[in-house]
Amino acid sequence: MLEYNEVKEGRFIVLDGTPYEVLGSHVFRKQQRKPVNATKLKNLITGKVTEYSFAVSDRVVEAELTEKIVEYLYTHRGEYWFTDPRDKSQRFKLGLEELQGKENYLKPNSSLTLLYFQDKLLGLKLPIKLALKVKTAPPAVKGNTVQGGAKKAVLETGLEVNVPLFINEGDEVIINTTTGDYVERASKE
Repeated sequence: MLEYNEVKEGRFIVLDGTPYEVLGSHVFRKQQRKPVNATKLKNLITGKVTEYSFAVSDRVVEAELTEKIVEYLYTHRGEYWFTDPRDKSQRFKLGLEELQGKENYLKPNSSLTLLYFQDKLLGLKLPIKLALKVKTAPPAVKGNTVQGGAKKAVLETGLEVNVPLFINEGDEVIINTTTGDYVERASKE
């Protein structure tokens, strides 16, 4: 059981039998009233984000999520195939609805984590930063670059990202998987 002020960002809780991820929390006090924890919660089943306030007397159950590390193999006709890294003979597939828009961050032979709540698949957990190779990038055009200048590049997984003008085809870039934005160019070794 978690106290009202222990419901913090990054934690998983169960509210009314449904698992939620805490996206943000702020404990505050209005004048002479008791403190309140105003939170932003994401429903892990539907993906809907709601706001909920916990009072001092509220207690909430921390969700027990099980994690399973899997390896992404390939995509065939809209089916995404995975395997258990310890037992390569056990292959299974996931559809687009189970990937919840994260299919553009899957690189063949990369490992990731599947999240389960009471044996029900909630989704997958990706690393925050991911290195991907630039497949196509238009050449840099001289012009107004006072604000930095950017161009669209297509990465090896099909993801389109705005990158700086100095990025070329074949470069490897680091992408933030939560926002989908360019972070930096990967160092060449």
